[in-house]
Amino acid sequence: MSTAPVKFYQVGSFAVGNRLLPPEQGSVQSDTDRTNALTSGHRACQGCGEALGARYALDAAMRAADGQVIAVNATGCLEVFSTPYPETSWRIAWLHSLFGNAPAVASGVAAALRAKGRTDIRVVGQGGDGATVDIGFGTLSGMFERNDDVLYICYDNEAYMNTGVQRSAATPPAARTSTTQAVGPEPGNVFGQGKNLPRIAMAHEIPYVATATVADLRDLEAKVARAMELRGARYLHVLVPCPLGWGSASCDTVRIARLATQSGLFPVFEAENGEVVSSTPIRKQVPVEEYLKLQGRYSHLFAPKRRDDIINHLQAIADRNIERYGLLQDEDEAL
Repeated sequence: MSTAPVKFYQVGSFAVGNRLLPPEQGSVQSDTDRTNALTSGHRACQGCGEALGARYALDAAMRAADGQVIAVNATGCLEVFSTPYPETSWRIAWLHSLFGNAPAVASGVAAALRAKGRTDIRVVGQGGDGATVDIGFGTLSGMFERNDDVLYICYDNEAYMNTGVQRSAATPPAARTSTTQAVGPEPGNVFGQGKNLPRIAMAHEIPYVATATVADLRDLEAKVARAMELRGARYLHVLVPCPLGWGSASCDTVRIARLATQSGLFPVFEAENGEVVSSTPIRKQVPVEEYLKLQGRYSHLFAPKRRDDIINHLQAIADRNIERYGLLQDEDEAL
């Protein structure tokens, strides 16, 4: 990000982290007056990365737009756990669309606001990877092509978690799902399938494309704020680990998201008008094995027989990401 990094120093038990910062430099989540867009009472699983990502992103969008935001939400985990009829955990203007048309509905809301001359109200579309990468892919591409004034956020938990952990086009290679079982000589999801949606979004040459994770709150908030400064179609792809679908401990959600970036498997970057303008460097590179072994969906790579051939293939993907986005710094640059 172009924003100045904040360094944290522990100087005593009563002066750690945010407490040393002036209020204007604090994160949105550290502000007691934040919107708290997704509040308590929802039915998300313990440790749900999507619940974290949605609240972080929408609170940041509300601050950037002075509270003038309408959110359009595709069917999926986020919608199901947050709105058990007739109740809701949303504290913002919020619309539920079908599984595959959230980008189209968001575009319609933006068009209606434009017709009314309401440039002060901003529109955010959001959905999981199933609604975004698969079912809603055509309507999302149409939104990009028309350059509609919508920020669309994909909360990527890498499968259809709400309906039984089926494979999506965002499911990574070798991952076990209910439809890509760990059987045969090449267990789990097939290598070479799926879509890299951030790069597809870049191919539309829209004003802004970025990736983020729930492991870096400030980076996520800054990217939402940057997207809200712009007009036209914008896309934010957020990695949100799912303890249920990934077979991970609820307490490891943020840790796993961080390992995804530090291994290079999930590159964090920004692009404007089709060109990468910045990337978040890896602070301490870790082998992909450190990321994989915390997740039950990859347990077949380690027992009953260790599959070094598949692990090395995944490492090669991470290495390619590192080279493509320039994710490693020289020691002098890192200081």
